Amino acid sequence: MTWTDVGAVTDIPLRGARRVPTPSGDVAVFRTGDGGVFALIDRCPHKGGPLSQGIVHGRAVTCPLHAWNIDLATGQPMGADQGKGCAPVAPLRVEEGRILLGRPR
Repeated sequence: MTWTDVGAVTDIPLRGARRVPTPSGDVAVFRTGDGGVFALIDRCPHKGGPLSQGIVHGRAVTCPLHAWNIDLATGQPMGADQGKGCAPVAPLRVEEGRILLGRPR
């Protein structure tokens, strides 16, 4: 796995997100209210909405297009939409306050 530094954790506000362009497509990096950091491919499994523009609540994001709630840890839709697709999880780790996105070699 090759790891790329995409910024400081503090660059993302609590309950916020940032879109990170990568060679394989955009990744949405989220920061929860309790400081957790997660990364998903920036595409809702429903109609492809930009998850990076959604509302972060708890450990989920609500898609801005059709209000699907997506679990940040798994990329799975929640509630009534459970089992209807997935927003792939992007490899992520945090080291010394920096966000690193991974990609296979």
